[in-house]
Amino acid sequence: MISRKRFKPSTCLLLLSSLASLPSFAESAPERVPLWPEPTYASDGVTITDNAYLTIFSPDQPNGTAVIICPGGGYRNLVTGPEGTGIAQWLNSHGITGFVLEYRLPQSDAYRPLLDAQRAIRTVRANGQKWNVDPTKIGIMGFSAGGHLASTAATHFDSGNPRGSSRIEKTSSRPDFALLIYPVITMGEWTHNGSKTNLLGKNPDQSLVEHFSNELRITSKTPPTFLTHAVDDKVVSSLNSQMFYEALIAKHIPAKYLELPSGGHGLNGYKGSMWDRWQEQSILWLAEQGWIPNR
Repeated sequence: MISRKRFKPSTCLLLLSSLASLPSFAESAPERVPLWPEPTYASDGVTITDNAYLTIFSPDQPNGTAVIICPGGGYRNLVTGPEGTGIAQWLNSHGITGFVLEYRLPQSDAYRPLLDAQRAIRTVRANGQKWNVDPTKIGIMGFSAGGHLASTAATHFDSGNPRGSSRIEKTSSRPDFALLIYPVITMGEWTHNGSKTNLLGKNPDQSLVEHFSNELRITSKTPPTFLTHAVDDKVVSSLNSQMFYEALIAKHIPAKYLELPSGGHGLNGYKGSMWDRWQEQSILWLAEQGWIPNR
């Protein structure tokens, strides 16, 4: 015979109180916002949207610093898991607000990803108060081809359009610092050919190649930069990071290049001692440069 246990009213109230105190997944879900006014167009009766998005991961105790994260993927797709969400959560553990950028792929227009990165910086800066972000402490970070996009944003920026129709358009797109993790930097001899083809096309004009070879675009206004690369990376040569670092030093830009002895591209699948090392060193560098508090 099945026993039917009766709960006292006080017990029921206690259970209801406990359930009410549980976190709401809907409330705690990261906010995802479009970067551009939603463009839509019809193709064979199907409505298509074409936009870039920011997903905001906020720490429990934000320190005011923000990092916009550009996942890799060879300008063919986006590795938004380990090079996006996972990185944002790691940044949160250090009080940094993470913004994962789902940028548009080039699709025969080399400027689409850059426009999205610039718009992301402007958007975060213009809405700093809303997201508990100091507008003078906004960095950009990228992995592999996302590292190319981040380094492009760090070398191609403007102070905003004073005649723009919105606060975002009037805001500077210059990042305050950059973190480049096994990045593609050049479109020249030592490039990653897949990224180059997907970004610039099969036979790009030399002027376009030089324009997106970011080791050639460094000026005295380029922001401080941290780079890391494994010397045994067979996909993206570590010479990419080395060239960018040397160009930064030549312009007296604060920079650090952490050359890793092993790990290959992706640093052993985003885990292990080499992965841990760049994370530890990048946080130390951010603290040394004053972007985050010393712990």
